[in-house]
Amino acid sequence: MNDVKNISKNINLKAALSVAAGALFGTSVVTALGSQAKEADEWQFESAFLVYSEKDRVSATEAIIAGSKTFDNDEVLNLKLTIDALTGASANGAIVQPLAQTFTRPSGNGQYVTPAGETPLDDTFKDTRVQINGQWTQPLSESITGSVGGHLSKEYDYLSLGVNGNLAYDFNRNNSTISMGLSYFQDTFTPEGGIPKPLSPMLIGDSSSPDWNAEFAKTRISDSEDKSTTDMLVGFTQVINRRMITAFNYSYSMVDGYLTDPFKVVSVLKADGIAQEYIYENRPGSRVKQSAFMQAKYHFDASFLNTVADVSYRYMWDDWAINSHTLDTRFTIPVGATSYIEPHIRYYQQSAADFFQPYVIDKLAHTHFVSADYRIGEMTAVTVGAKYGVLLNDGNELSFRFEYYRQMPTDSGFVDVIGLNSLHLYPVVEAVIAQVSYSF
Repeated sequence: MNDVKNISKNINLKAALSVAAGALFGTSVVTALGSQAKEADEWQFESAFLVYSEKDRVSATEAIIAGSKTFDNDEVLNLKLTIDALTGASANGAIVQPLAQTFTRPSGNGQYVTPAGETPLDDTFKDTRVQINGQWTQPLSESITGSVGGHLSKEYDYLSLGVNGNLAYDFNRNNSTISMGLSYFQDTFTPEGGIPKPLSPMLIGDSSSPDWNAEFAKTRISDSEDKSTTDMLVGFTQVINRRMITAFNYSYSMVDGYLTDPFKVVSVLKADGIAQEYIYENRPGSRVKQSAFMQAKYHFDASFLNTVADVSYRYMWDDWAINSHTLDTRFTIPVGATSYIEPHIRYYQQSAADFFQPYVIDKLAHTHFVSADYRIGEMTAVTVGAKYGVLLNDGNELSFRFEYYRQMPTDSGFVDVIGLNSLHLYPVVEAVIAQVSYSF
């Protein structure tokens, strides 16, 4: 669900640097179909409405409006507003059991019950986010372009503030571009009910009893926690010929602070596989991520229907022992004089964090890191879909996108407890994504 929640989050240096690369890909469908460009001093807008729905789990709706304006001296202002809402049920990390399970809500107010044989889901999961991004880009010389930007995102229990700056240097008759950038984000968590004490047992019982609030407070450590993220990126874009362009990026990210998910627990099992209690997860207080990215776009000639092929690959690795491979392929195919279709296939494969455990047997040492969150476990995911777009008057564009997402977690090498081997411990997550976009 994290990926969906961040669909438009963090217009940071990566997005800013990609603008320069994207501008060099002069083989867009709009160009191929011969639309007329807008005047340089006019505002250009893009809007989108997206619906994401997991089967029996979280659903999200998102509205986006973005505007850009180019001024007389080639300065460019980009603004973006995103509003989204999430509702439904989210996996709390506990393992499936042959018996019904009772959990206390993260706020401490009330409890919920998961039937036997089903994945424990917190059915009170909901959130609303408002996000604003701004970016100013301008030439600093004939061959150097600079950009600075800001980010603000506010949710019910989460605040994110960020800034970024980057430079792009064109050479080789503007066929080559080197980009360098830096961004910094400061995030604050203020979950209802406070921050859980790592590895402490979840309090379960009568929440209306006189001692409940005092006992619940013993499982909390504070009302809020912070984390900071510093991203650095170096990119290189090269025009190969009139039909092909390539891009290469290396990024380095340092995250420090509170990286634990306050809403996730881990099941503590007895030898027969029956849960005796649930402890709050605990993750390291820092994470270093690195990634290498490469992309190529190629515009085929008329014998291939003027198709534009866009293929990219990203390899990510970090000091949590997670590494991932992402292969993304799109083919933009003109249909008639004013429309196109864009098939899309994305493949993702990820290894598990070194502290990932779907459950634990008996209690852990206090200093041990552990999380049963399937999002940092071993998994494979596939996205398949297509986009249809049509060009309207004055270069406006209307498009529709529909995709199917399938995430397949694995046991990450853990041998199932005998008492649980008849249960479906690692369920597949399925979702559909539908989006309508309008550019004007």
